[in-house]
Amino acid sequence: MSNDCVIVVGAGPVGLTAALALGRRGIPTVLLAAEAELVMELRGSTFHPPTLDLLDEFSVVPRMIDVGLKAPTWQFRDRETGPVATFDLSLLAGDTNHPYRVQCEQWKLMRFLEEELRKLPGNDIRFGHEVTSVRPDEESVTLTAETPSGPVSLSGRYVVAADGARSAVRRSLAVDFEGFTYPELFLIASTDFRFEDKLTDIAYVNYIADPLEWLVLLRVPDLWRVLVPAPENSDREKLLSDDSLQQVLQRVVARSEPYRIAHRSVYHVHQRVAKSFRHGRVLLAGDAAHINNPLGGMGMNGGIQDAFNLSDKLAQIWAGADDRLLDRYDRQRRTVAVEAVQQQTNRNHQIISERDPETRKQSLDTLRRTAADKRSAPEYMLKSSMISSLRRAAEIE
Repeated sequence: MSNDCVIVVGAGPVGLTAALALGRRGIPTVLLAAEAELVMELRGSTFHPPTLDLLDEFSVVPRMIDVGLKAPTWQFRDRETGPVATFDLSLLAGDTNHPYRVQCEQWKLMRFLEEELRKLPGNDIRFGHEVTSVRPDEESVTLTAETPSGPVSLSGRYVVAADGARSAVRRSLAVDFEGFTYPELFLIASTDFRFEDKLTDIAYVNYIADPLEWLVLLRVPDLWRVLVPAPENSDREKLLSDDSLQQVLQRVVARSEPYRIAHRSVYHVHQRVAKSFRHGRVLLAGDAAHINNPLGGMGMNGGIQDAFNLSDKLAQIWAGADDRLLDRYDRQRRTVAVEAVQQQTNRNHQIISERDPETRKQSLDTLRRTAADKRSAPEYMLKSSMISSLRRAAEIE
């Protein structure tokens, strides 16, 4: 393959989306993945309406629904008293072709995207290529990658860095990753226990407020994912032990039998945005460009939206447009990462973790009024579903 291609670094949902979108726009693409094959981690699982609208281009949404779940509503709850506010996404039927969330593990989408990408001529997927350095110049970008056979160099007209929060591309370019780290760990346990049989009024997506131990309860086809906070200085091995996780799950629903734990993880959570999403011929997307807490399911969705925005602009450049168009990508996607995604996810965290009784009451009462009001509820859901942020980005010149 000649140098007149785009090199996409990272084979997660964002990198695969970018490679497939570029390929469908007639742009030769090389996709590099550090891993030996697609990663099947149980990570992102919530797809918002506008992301589904974009993915319609690939004809994969029906397949996602077949292997996932439609979530027409989602909830804020109080851990002691139950539902506070239920948001019905059908109210957005005039704003999206998909007035619901889809709960589907991201690795399932990744498989669908890889299948579609392999059908396109002129596109190359290379696993086992761990990028170690990036050297952009006026005409191209050269990458060095470690492979099982030794180091290799590749050159392309542009590079899309979708290689995650620890992006080797971003670090190689010494790009500032501005923001903060939450002073707590996020602990996840997944189980096949049917919480809906005991908590009969829950939705598939629930953000549960509590001053001592807030909780997120998410449904995927075969499992419930339970997310709780843990002290930052905790012993991670103890947190992930059967005894620790059984205590967490028993606090959700007490039962005489132990829970079967299918998956467990613990991690630090950050709110960070790269100082710029464009560095000459190198473009950052997804977690390489912005990371946030998962309360709202906006990280992966924002990254997929980055990929479509960027692919459309690169297609225009391939057709002869000035590549200053890529500065607009930076302005559009960085602005909404800061203004919409970061603010919304941080606000969600504040609501469910608030300890001051009066502030907590006021926040939950506001949510109740919002969900009950025919005008306020759709406006709130336009923001929380990321429709507003896509519209906001489109307005930025």
